[in-house]
Amino acid sequence: MSAESPEANRRILRRPEVETRCGFKHAHLYKLIDEGKFPRPVRIGVRAVGWDSVEVDQWIADQLQRRT
Repeated sequence: MSAESPEANRRILRRPEVETRCGFKHAHLYKLIDEGKFPRPVRIGVRAVGWDSVEVDQWIADQLQRRT
């Protein structure tokens, strides 16, 4: 992996950071997940979930691409 690949910086994002990156609050975020329009979170503990940063970044890139 090169230092510039998205895989090199892959990490688990918690919901507040996902909300900040996407500009959505949790209700809308979970609505998009239920509709299959946003990446599903992964379980990271008994009561904790997070999102793959690469998947979230790709979703954002796809949304921006659709605008052009």
